[in-house]
Amino acid sequence: MKSSKINAVHFPRKTGTNLFPVDRFSSEKAQQARSFHKSFPEYKETPLVGLNVLAKELGVASIHIKDESFRFGLNAFKVLGGSYAIGNYIAQKLGVNIANLPYEKLISQEVKGRLGWITFVTATDGNHGRGIAWTANRLGQKCVVYMPKGSAEERLHNIQVLGAEACITEFNYDDAVRLAKDGQDKYGWVLIQDTAGEGYEEIPGWIMEGYTTMAAEATEQLQGEKPTHVFLQAGVGAMSGAVCGYFASLYGDEERPVITIVEPDQADCIFRTAKANDGKLHNVTGDMNSIMAGLCCGEPCPIGWNVLKDHADHFISMPDYVAAEGMRILGNPLPGDTRVISGESGAATLGFVAEVLRNPEHKDLRKILGLEPDSRILCFSTEGDTDRENYRKIVWDGLYPSF
Repeated sequence: MKSSKINAVHFPRKTGTNLFPVDRFSSEKAQQARSFHKSFPEYKETPLVGLNVLAKELGVASIHIKDESFRFGLNAFKVLGGSYAIGNYIAQKLGVNIANLPYEKLISQEVKGRLGWITFVTATDGNHGRGIAWTANRLGQKCVVYMPKGSAEERLHNIQVLGAEACITEFNYDDAVRLAKDGQDKYGWVLIQDTAGEGYEEIPGWIMEGYTTMAAEATEQLQGEKPTHVFLQAGVGAMSGAVCGYFASLYGDEERPVITIVEPDQADCIFRTAKANDGKLHNVTGDMNSIMAGLCCGEPCPIGWNVLKDHADHFISMPDYVAAEGMRILGNPLPGDTRVISGESGAATLGFVAEVLRNPEHKDLRKILGLEPDSRILCFSTEGDTDRENYRKIVWDGLYPSF
């Protein structure tokens, strides 16, 4: 049964030399990933939107939203990780450093002649698969994409028009991942997935490194203003782990922002792992019926969790209405603020921030999170309206009203 309650787990701030290393997410490594992404002709940094009127309304100093709906024309951030992983895979196959393999070289006849045909395979709720299909299409390679049951037809179509062989399966997300892995094992396809496991850590690590491009852009766009609080949404925990690692590396753990991870209560594997805090990963099984489809992943990424357990502060499991609230607020801004079209997963963090700051019932949680009048908040809207029909149902028709 779905809950109307927000649940939270809080970790004490950890410092010292025995923490999980975050060097691979450093500013220098992020700039390497960003240089790779910049080599694509479609590259343009996505907007960092300052919601000054909303910040005043909610009683904080500033709120910034990184709007990833503009990323490469794909309406979501996921292509950053997938493209960087594919670039690294090809670089390794050719025996070169990815720093010496920009887009123009990747599409050259020389490289294509050495590579031949490669089929990249993945499982996705939509955005990740679209990014893999887009990259394979740009590089003249093949792509197979499996989607979990209940995936939106629009998201399937967006993948298919990029030339990928894609279908909606009868499996949940994690079983769709296993189906993709079967393709690797049986046919020699190359699995590009951010769910790491024993013997499969290199590619998920590259995906995570690719995500740091948007964190590096946001830091530059803030023009020296350091956020006091960063809110990140988690599916398997790859993006949240990467961005958390970036800020931990950039500022050091004593000075880094307060980092809060939010998840849908129907797919809160990171929250459950944090709550147990027993050194094991805790999965969510069965159907995961949340509007936050991009976050409906039941098995944590071990690399992501290793970063989060040592460098994040708060873990939140929340019902759908919180994300719906975020979608409505961003899509219907106060006069003077910029509109942000944010999908169900993209709006999860801002929805949580608004709910905590607006609802008196959460005054204790607000205090624990350290949200004060001088707080400077950074959120990442990781997707736009990637399922436009559902977006309209929520924003226009109030499909998921506040409790």
